[in-house]
Amino acid sequence: MPNQFILGVGVAITLAFAGFAHAADDPAPDTTLAHDQASAMSETVKHDVKVVADAAQDGAKHLTVTARQVAHEVAVTTKEGAQEIAATARRGAQRARAAANGDKAPHENPEAGEKPSATAPPAP
Repeated sequence: MPNQFILGVGVAITLAFAGFAHAADDPAPDTTLAHDQASAMSETVKHDVKVVADAAQDGAKHLTVTARQVAHEVAVTTKEGAQEIAATARRGAQRARAAANGDKAPHENPEAGEKPSATAPPAP
């Protein structure tokens, strides 16, 4: 939305310059009128530039806030992913140790809070 506003202001300034440039081709009958028109045009341009600068500044502030939010969400998601990877690695290490010792692989269900039994099953 701010981009459309900035674009609209830019088009308005361009059209205003084109209109004044065309009017400048006609000789001005009174130099006071030309001076007044030039002053009005200068004030209009200054105002339009200020409006565009303010819109750009507001857009930059909004962009900064959004970037911070996205960076925070990425950091949280990355941390959660790292925790899941670490948990998976721990379970894999437990299963590898159990297999190396000749035990059955422990069946762990982390959602249910079950942990593998500390005692080995009886040997056949």
